[in-house]
Amino acid sequence: MPAPTVRFLLVLDADSTLIRNEVIELLADEAGRSAEVTAATEAAMRGDVDFASSLRSRVSALAGVPVTAFARVLARVEPTPGARELIAAVHERGGRVGVVSGGFHEILDTVAPQLGVDIWRANRLTTRDDTLVGSVDGAIVDAEAKAAALREWAAEAAVPLTRTIAVGDGANDLRMMAVAALGLAFNAKPTVRAQADLIIDRVDLREVIPLLP
Repeated sequence: MPAPTVRFLLVLDADSTLIRNEVIELLADEAGRSAEVTAATEAAMRGDVDFASSLRSRVSALAGVPVTAFARVLARVEPTPGARELIAAVHERGGRVGVVSGGFHEILDTVAPQLGVDIWRANRLTTRDDTLVGSVDGAIVDAEAKAAALREWAAEAAVPLTRTIAVGDGANDLRMMAVAALGLAFNAKPTVRAQADLIIDRVDLREVIPLLP
């Protein structure tokens, strides 16, 4: 029996889009370095600094955090209002949902399937002796990697780019939003709002449902 045809692809950012939190800030709490990491995250999301360099710097602040902290962080993660409803609506219409994140697989691998996400990609943290080393394992998921993921997932599902939607809040989402047929700024920084096709101010992902094909 042939695989069902995928009608369209919706790709979301994770932190501050699919979920309300910035996971790296929650992890920084565990290291007692929340204030400095929060400030650095804000700068990266505004586009003031290079994302990859900023992420390496912020992850270095996590050195020494035990991997047992992931369970505590997961307990604090809050899905954005409307996340489940949006994902269900995409599936009802024959679409697929992807999440591509500058955050971490260690959290997204639990959160994404719980919410019904079909495919996801994020960074991985290097560990040694059940402790974070303070570095990213492998290539960093930056703006270009997000755009590449959207293209790749669309090709795999035989979905033309004209039937893709990207949703994000930070400067590192702009390239995937430009690749997609519709780029939505959700609860977004001014740089993103200025370049998006549409702006969604209300922090409720159900606002995206009327825009689905």
